[in-house]
Amino acid sequence: MVHDVRVVPLDGPPHLPGHVRQWKGDSRGRWEGDTLVVETRNFTGKTSFRGSGPDMRLVERFTRLDADRLVYEYTVDDAASFAQPWSVRVVMRRSDSPLFEYACHEGNYGMENLLVSARARER
Repeated sequence: MVHDVRVVPLDGPPHLPGHVRQWKGDSRGRWEGDTLVVETRNFTGKTSFRGSGPDMRLVERFTRLDADRLVYEYTVDDAASFAQPWSVRVVMRRSDSPLFEYACHEGNYGMENLLVSARARER
């Protein structure tokens, strides 16, 4: 979103030293069977997720259930911000609908034409 990019090395390099902080944190990935596990740490003091602080440790898990479903799970661990780690699990379903790049459209007069055309096509 908003053109943010996160590179997740999968070839085993160690995390950056604790004093090196990045806006999106320092991510490292590994495979546990059929699940991609991404651990991110070293966030900045300006990065907050639901009230977390810079020492948050985020662990994400991506597991394909079948051809049409992917399970996305994440655990937020930040003892300075939360009494205990907490987790979320979301099942994502495949869609054949087109995907569009996220972009702000304030004052974008072309968006009106796109929507009018789409509604006409739906009718």
